[in-house]
Amino acid sequence: MGASAAVTRSALRGRGRELAELDRALAAARAGTSAVLVLRGEAGIGKTALLNYAEEHATGFGLTGTMGVETEMALPYAGLHQVCAPLLGRLPLLPAPQRDALSAALGLHEGPAPNPFLVGLAALSLLALAAEERPLACLLDDVHWLDEQSLQAMAFVARRLAAEPIAMILTQRSPGERGELADLPGLTVPGLNDTDAQDLLTAAAHVPFDPRVRDRIVAEAHGNPMALLLLPRLVPPAELAGGLWLAGRRPVAEDLEDAFHLRYRQLPADTRRLLLTAAADPTGDTDLLWKAAELQNLPEDAAAPAETAGLITFDTMVRFPHPLARSAIYQKTSAPERRAAHRALAEATDPHRDPDRRAWHAGQAATRPDEALAAALEDCARRAYRRGGAAAAAAFMHRSAQLTPDPARRATRALAAAQTSIDAGGLAHAHAMLATATDGPLDEPNLAQLERLRARLHFIQERGTDAPRLLLDAARRLAPLDAALARDTLLESLGADLYAGRLNTGPGRPDIARAVRATPAPSPPRTLDTLLDAVATLITDGHRAGAGPLRRALRAIQDDQRSATTSADLRWMWLACPVTPEPLAPELWDDDAWHELATGAVNLARDAGALALLPMALSYEACYRVHTGDLATASALADEATAISTATGAAPMAYPALVLSAWRANETHARRLLQAVRGEAAARGEGRALAIADYAAAVLDNGLARYDDALADATRACQYEDLGLFGWVLVELIEAAAHSGHPQTATAALDKLAERTQAGATEWAKGMEARSRALLSDGPDAEALYRRAIKHLDRCRITVHQGRARLLYGEWLRRQGRRAQAREQLRTAYDTLTRAGADGFAERARKELLATGETVRRRSVSALAELTGQEAQIAQLAREGRTNVEIAGRLFISPRTVEWHLGKVFTKLGITSRKDLRTAISAPPADGIRSTSTR
Repeated sequence: MGASAAVTRSALRGRGRELAELDRALAAARAGTSAVLVLRGEAGIGKTALLNYAEEHATGFGLTGTMGVETEMALPYAGLHQVCAPLLGRLPLLPAPQRDALSAALGLHEGPAPNPFLVGLAALSLLALAAEERPLACLLDDVHWLDEQSLQAMAFVARRLAAEPIAMILTQRSPGERGELADLPGLTVPGLNDTDAQDLLTAAAHVPFDPRVRDRIVAEAHGNPMALLLLPRLVPPAELAGGLWLAGRRPVAEDLEDAFHLRYRQLPADTRRLLLTAAADPTGDTDLLWKAAELQNLPEDAAAPAETAGLITFDTMVRFPHPLARSAIYQKTSAPERRAAHRALAEATDPHRDPDRRAWHAGQAATRPDEALAAALEDCARRAYRRGGAAAAAAFMHRSAQLTPDPARRATRALAAAQTSIDAGGLAHAHAMLATATDGPLDEPNLAQLERLRARLHFIQERGTDAPRLLLDAARRLAPLDAALARDTLLESLGADLYAGRLNTGPGRPDIARAVRATPAPSPPRTLDTLLDAVATLITDGHRAGAGPLRRALRAIQDDQRSATTSADLRWMWLACPVTPEPLAPELWDDDAWHELATGAVNLARDAGALALLPMALSYEACYRVHTGDLATASALADEATAISTATGAAPMAYPALVLSAWRANETHARRLLQAVRGEAAARGEGRALAIADYAAAVLDNGLARYDDALADATRACQYEDLGLFGWVLVELIEAAAHSGHPQTATAALDKLAERTQAGATEWAKGMEARSRALLSDGPDAEALYRRAIKHLDRCRITVHQGRARLLYGEWLRRQGRRAQAREQLRTAYDTLTRAGADGFAERARKELLATGETVRRRSVSALAELTGQEAQIAQLAREGRTNVEIAGRLFISPRTVEWHLGKVFTKLGITSRKDLRTAISAPPADGIRSTSTR
């Protein structure tokens, strides 16, 4: 891994704790389970030496790995290619989607841009296949210098390893650099203690020096083994004896770089040019280096002084003793000298086999604008983007813009670079490119695009309450120039408004709706346009006028989803804004459409391996499952969403867990989540999250029969009419107000609810309106309304509300003195709500039953309740007859991990085989539907 054996053995002095951890990781893999360990520490602290120890002691293991190289960070999947290269013989064994994604990422064949997380899954599968033959050690050095795509893939693999005989050991600079690995098991490698440091320095020094100087060096080296080992070899004896290299108060890494550079400057000129050329080439290709050396007329013996100085070695690859040596040589050399090295490397690189690297070197060598080179780099950007390398595409476009001679074209390319940088998450580079674009002459279309990109950056970075206004202004400017792009931007503005919710202080939905109407849709209109027009009608003309167009838009979205073959086909729908489909079906009280969209989105995301989209889709289905009375499945889906978000480095979505805890009446957990969500939402300016928190609090308090508190919760939630949520909140408010003696408040809320339910006109809508009206009625009218509510809710999928309707009817009957009839309704309510897992409302039903004189049996705990979320999912899938390979592909884990989890399931359930699962656990509910829904 880049250090000599002698240095490695010396650098292990005083590393007993670290070696024990490495031994444990290797032992775990030998025993058949995975181990992940991130060694963190400053440059030169001995991380590479520890990695070399792991390699030497991985007897009987297969080996793979890579070393991050700073100059290669712009090339997508460069590091992953090195990890996978020894294993590619197993590539044909991968499932087709994974095989195609990995092949495209590694440039093995042309294809569409691969989904980055599907690439990570393919890498996991490839490593798992290799580990079936013998344990595998995957050793990754200097991961802080891996390209973004490779780091993302390997972080995903590290988080999904469980039962594979794989030891993955990574080294990283101290925490703060490349935070993608921050949550992985790690060990910070400290400096050596004074005794070990003195022994190491004495062993490394070739000349005697004063003990006082030795003590000073030890003190100021802070136990850094690289400094103690290499400085005696790199610094002239006179300077070492005087301690002059430590005169400044700087990080040890800077002193080491200075020491490496000092030794470099003492070499002959030809040797320096050869070393600089090697430092400028991230591949370490010996043949390429000597071709570039010949182009610079460098003699073959130029390498000898560098080898003697210990600054480079030549074997199968060109290697430096430490990344700091490469950095010191490259960064501390003048720009003209670096450009000469890049020019030679560009000429030496095969234009057919590696056009991108050739263009990159040529771009680094350029001293003035060059349109041909700028155009070549633009082509490189397109190829990189197709391979999923948005960060590399942004880097290519950045340099392309810098080398463009024509000011207008330079500004246009700078806009493209800014757009690509936003896609890659490189927001600082996006700002820089927008500044470059601003300096150039821009026509009106590009000025409008500039305004749009600025607004998008603001929304991404600030999530501020002025984002809807900025995006609306950009859309208005785009409208006469590019109506389609303007409407795309209006959708983003609408999404920003939905996000800001009650916290939006600028133009809101009415302003956006008027802009939509003023911007004609392209012909033929897209589904996006149909949706925009429908939402504009809803906002402007109300639910009675908007329901029909909204229903047609919903059907168009369903048609799109049915015909979609990849997640990219629906990316606009899920990621452009939160307008659709999450709130749309609930806004229309259309449980059939909600079912199809929720389950279809999850299946599509699973099939495509779209792990960026899948957590959102899982959370959407989890919410649907709550309302169908299947909280166990909802919990498993929410757990899976959290696990995948963690594996991909994304922030987990807290809302499903919050809503679940409220319905389950897990008060302590729910209150803690409520406090966290409210604080984070207020800080982000996310008003919709505050509404969701207030809705969850109202559900919790209604379930606990704390009606005054529930009324306060629901009243807060009703401050703003959040799309797809407001109707639910009105239902909670009416129940709370009716029970707490506020009939006027309940009546006003009922009027608003009826406008929405009557426009929806579904069984769900009719049932919710009838249930709410019954709460405000007396005598025969109330009874008729309760019966009507139950009848309608029996015909739809929304089981949990059917249970609540029977609970309310039973409560009413008991207060009418009709205890026998009350018991009948309350038994059914208790059974329904208990099976659903809605424990607060189930407890209300139990207490009411006790009040009627009923003896209530203790509820039985489902076998699935004994399992974790992932174990429950695996058990259900295995019960359905799916193979381990099928389950692994569905849940983005390896087949061996599936087998491992099934073993734990069998133990917990007291069974011995898959066939026993049919009797040990019951089949999941059929979406809560009881009879054919009538529309």
